[in-house]
Amino acid sequence: MSQNIHANLDIPAARVVSSGQTLYPAVDRVSAVAGIANNGGVASTSAADRDAILAEPGFGKYFTDHVVRATWNKDTGWTGGELISSKTSSGGFATQALHYGQSIFEGLKAYRHADGGIYTFRPEANALRFQRSAYRLALPPVPTDLFLGSIEALVREDQDWVSGDPDKSLYLRPFEYGSEDALGVRPAFDVTYVLLASPVGAYFPQGVKPVSVWISDDYVRAAPGGTGEAKCAGNYAASLIAQQEASANGCDQVVWIDATERKYIEEMGGMNLFFVYGEGDNARLVTPELTGTLLPGVTRDSILTLARDLGYDVEEGRITIADWREGVASGAITETFACGTAAVVTPVGRVDSKNSGTWEISGGQPGDVTMKIRAALVDIQTGTREDTHNWLHRIV
Repeated sequence: MSQNIHANLDIPAARVVSSGQTLYPAVDRVSAVAGIANNGGVASTSAADRDAILAEPGFGKYFTDHVVRATWNKDTGWTGGELISSKTSSGGFATQALHYGQSIFEGLKAYRHADGGIYTFRPEANALRFQRSAYRLALPPVPTDLFLGSIEALVREDQDWVSGDPDKSLYLRPFEYGSEDALGVRPAFDVTYVLLASPVGAYFPQGVKPVSVWISDDYVRAAPGGTGEAKCAGNYAASLIAQQEASANGCDQVVWIDATERKYIEEMGGMNLFFVYGEGDNARLVTPELTGTLLPGVTRDSILTLARDLGYDVEEGRITIADWREGVASGAITETFACGTAAVVTPVGRVDSKNSGTWEISGGQPGDVTMKIRAALVDIQTGTREDTHNWLHRIV
């Protein structure tokens, strides 16, 4: 099996951007599905049951009939990329990832367009970020052709699970973990890569509604030198207590601030944040710069480009809690939104905190700039707007 890995994975994303390089460079696309053996057998879900699931899929409740799995060993490297029944499972109580947290994942979606084709959005960018996460967790990076080939194989095999409803999609969850059955604090000698697929409905089934957020003063998501840039399981596990605190205070999500000075806005839950200054065609977008503690979101990167296409000025900088509160009070900051794979773009309508006060943004309603950017990005993903950046990857 190919060992196609990006170079310079030791260079953090923040340093890539600060040096003027492209974070997710364009690549020539070549299908890699031939490298995935089809050992899936007959689908286990009846057409009737599948149709019932697709009518109300929710998010992450159901899974398709197959997964793609590959294994790595320190002596042989990556081997055995195969499509298998999703009923197959492996791993025991001594699986290393359960004890020492060697586990990373990605998230992306497949969309069925009006032409009947099924497309994914910037999967090469997810492959690169997945490799960077692996490097940081001392896991062997999954080769790009294995990553892309697994997506092509699974989506083609389970294409009946991709709804024709433009508000629905197939969520893809690649993950990699130390699968060696062994105790001892060291990188696993055996590693497993798996790709799951789950049909998902509209994130906002009743229309886009702003979320309320709680600024976390007591907990830190990531510190300099830590795993903030990696999409690893431990980051999410450590965030759950802060999310509980947010919920207890009547808020939907938590906003993280920096670990050092405890005043700079970093991100919301697992999503990146944007702040809109001004209105209309003169609006300016600012997003927290990558510092090594923020996740370098693919949606964030796409919005930086798309916002410029729409004529907006865009900056990457640092914004304090006081900047946010006072900017909203003065009218300088007119909108705030978060972005990520699941919701694409989510308006922020209210901010609450223990030490910094409470304020409402845009009257608690979605802002015009937010919704314009959201519509433009969703339209590209679903095939109703021209893809001028070659972001879409056709699978079927």
